[in-house]
Amino acid sequence: MHRWGKLMNDELAAIAGKHEELVGRMQEKYGLAKEVADQQVKDFKKTIGQLKKSNGQLQKSVRKVTKAGTSHVRGKSRVRQTSRSAGKK
Repeated sequence: MHRWGKLMNDELAAIAGKHEELVGRMQEKYGLAKEVADQQVKDFKKTIGQLKKSNGQLQKSVRKVTKAGTSHVRGKSRVRQTSRSAGKK
């Protein structure tokens, strides 16, 4: 959001994702034509969507690695427990 530094956090919170209201505020603060402000908002939303998708894919990969590592560790601990049990008998 560094490109829209003139918009305050409380203003953005009040807008709460309302496309037309954000376009209007950008026109006021930056003196942009409606079409330019509209395109910037659309581009920003597209970027956010791509970041969310990328983040979701990353989280899936992390879960797979974590799950694989956990099952491997569990398998080792079972082997240790079995070995200890066998040594006690």
